[in-house]
Amino acid sequence: MCDVTNPIFTSETKARQWLEATRWPDGVACPFCKSGEKVKVVPPESMTPKATKKTPNPKPQKGWYHCNACRKKFTVRTGTLYERSHIPLHKWLLATHLLTSSKKGISAHQLHRMLGVTYKSAWFMAHRIREGMRDDYSGSDPMGGDGKTVEADETYIGKRDKPYVSPHRRGLPYTKSGKSGGAQKRTVVALVERGGRVRSFHVQHATKKSVREILVRNVDRKSVIYTDESRLYTETGKEYEGHDTVNHSAKEYVRGVIHTNTIENVFSVFKRGMRGVYQHCGEAHLFRYLAEFDFRYSNRSGLGIDDKARHLLAVKGIEGKRLTYRGTRQPAHA
Repeated sequence: MCDVTNPIFTSETKARQWLEATRWPDGVACPFCKSGEKVKVVPPESMTPKATKKTPNPKPQKGWYHCNACRKKFTVRTGTLYERSHIPLHKWLLATHLLTSSKKGISAHQLHRMLGVTYKSAWFMAHRIREGMRDDYSGSDPMGGDGKTVEADETYIGKRDKPYVSPHRRGLPYTKSGKSGGAQKRTVVALVERGGRVRSFHVQHATKKSVREILVRNVDRKSVIYTDESRLYTETGKEYEGHDTVNHSAKEYVRGVIHTNTIENVFSVFKRGMRGVYQHCGEAHLFRYLAEFDFRYSNRSGLGIDDKARHLLAVKGIEGKRLTYRGTRQPAHA
C-alpha cells in the first residue's frame, strides 16, 4: 500500500528526485535528442527568476539540465504531461496516487480541497493523469489467446449530449412513451479477459459492424467468446474458436462456465463511480473516464499489483504525451 505520508507527496525536492530516478534510471537523458552523454546540471543561481513586486526575493530554480549535444535546457517535466504546469510536482504525484488508489475514482472537487488548488486546475490535473493511464492499444498484444476466455458486452449510461434522430423515423425524435432502447443514451462496448485486463470503448452506436471492428482488433481469434443473447455478436462469434451465450431475457445468467458476470461486475464498478463520485460527465470526455476505470481494473490487486505499483505505472505513462486544456475532448467517436 502506498503511504500518503511519503516525502514525495510533501516535499518538492524529494518529488523531483524520485521522478528523475523513475524516469531516468540509467542517468539523466535529454528528452529532445535522447542523448545522455553531454548533459550537465545547470546551477540554480543561473535560473533564478527576475524579481517582481509579488516575488521580490525569488528562489533559485533547481532541477534544470543543459544538453551540450542539442544546446537545449530541460527539467524532468519536459516532454511529459506535467510540462508547462505551475502546480508543484509533489501535488501532481499525490493527485496521481489518489486517483489510482481509489476504486471508484476521486472527484475534481475533492482534489481541489485536498491539494489546495483551484477547481479548474484540479479538473485539468485529473484529465492529464487519465491521459497517462490511457492506452490507445495500437501495437498492443491482443486479448485472450489459445485456451483463454473473453467476455464481451455493451452498456448504456447517461443521456446523449445531442439527441439521436433515427433516419428511419423521417427526422422525428424519440418520445418518452416510445421504446427508444439505448438510442438516447451513451453507448459503451467492453471486452474483458477472465483473470486479465479490460478494454472499454465509447462508440456512437453499437451495431454489428462497430462491434465486430472492436472485437477483431482487440481479441485473438483463438479465444473463446462469451456474450449474452444479443444479435450483435452472432456472426462475429463464428470467427473465433468458440462462442457461447447466456439468455438474460429468460433469466439465465450462468450455465456451467458460460456467463458474462465478469464484464457485468466491471460495468457495475464503472457506473457506481460515474453516478456516485463524478455524477456528471460530458459525453466528449467519457473516453477518458473509461480509460481511468480500465487502468485500475487491469492493474488491480487481484493480479498482484498494489497501490504503490499502480501509482508507479500511472507515472510512467506521462512520458511522451502532452494535453492542452482545449485538447481534453475526444477527437471523434469510434
